[in-house]
Amino acid sequence: MKIQPMLFICTVSFPPGLYAQMLEVTPPQAERPPIIDIHVHTMRLGDNATMAPLCPWFLEDMPGTDPKTGMTLPMGSGCVDPLPAARSDEELQSAFMETIERLNITAVAFGDATVLHRWKDAAPDRIIPGIGVSSPDDITVEAMRDSLETGFYHVMSECAPQYNGMSPSDTALDAYFAIAEELDIPVGIHMGTGGNGMANIRGTKFRASMGNPFELEDLLHRHPNLRVWVQHAAYPMIDELIAVMGWNAYVFLDLSGFIWSYPLEEIHATIKRLVQAGFGKRIMYGTDFIFWPRMIEASIGVIETASYLTEKQKRDILYNNAARFLRIEEMLPREGG
Repeated sequence: MKIQPMLFICTVSFPPGLYAQMLEVTPPQAERPPIIDIHVHTMRLGDNATMAPLCPWFLEDMPGTDPKTGMTLPMGSGCVDPLPAARSDEELQSAFMETIERLNITAVAFGDATVLHRWKDAAPDRIIPGIGVSSPDDITVEAMRDSLETGFYHVMSECAPQYNGMSPSDTALDAYFAIAEELDIPVGIHMGTGGNGMANIRGTKFRASMGNPFELEDLLHRHPNLRVWVQHAAYPMIDELIAVMGWNAYVFLDLSGFIWSYPLEEIHATIKRLVQAGFGKRIMYGTDFIFWPRMIEASIGVIETASYLTEKQKRDILYNNAARFLRIEEMLPREGG
């Protein structure tokens, strides 16, 4: 997800008791079992240094707008306890490092390479670096191979051809995914809507149809040993995702972005649907972390307070599923949970 400067408004409110429960103070790290956040962005704040606070689940109201007034993304005011954004790269790194240490989180991180290396240096046992491709213009095939063969990068992510109006099965990207299959590197592919009004905000290349999990079929047939995780739960195309996971056991999913932006009842209904369909061991926790450090606690709270999940299912989503998918013991050889 790329963020551009924009006006943020919000009229969403949440019951104080529920919101406080989502953001309650967590026990010290020593008392907490491990968590894997499989979707973290390393970004420079730049023009976003004045980013507005975030109200989780802000997409509870999507009224639409008019071309004369333009599109704004309602994210940031009017809720009980908005989450403040970091104001500098240093503040963002410091807050993120404190949070993952306190909550015992290992983060799969990708984005700005300079920031990524700095975060990896700061927390070598907690950062799993990734490098993505969304268009052949991003990086050459040779450079991608060289990058992956260094051993620094362990995943190919975030791959978001949807933002360029491309299918993940587009043959222009095939050579990159062939390398991932050859090197046995897991691939994270952006799928789903991309957020309310994304076509209005980001331009006309974005295609909702290219986020349909059925767009993975040709890619997966060409590369039968490719490990893929579908990002953002491909929301709202859950039935299609269930169909794809049903015929390909190497496909997993993450809950990133979706878990803190869409209506809370929708999030729970979607997770429950996936569990009921038999895929409780392929759901992986992820935030789509960007600029708001406390979004991590809010997102974890969604899973930890879900009454329809057993304690074992919660642990699977928060750690076990991703540990198995990533083969975490090969990336970070240390005791799991």
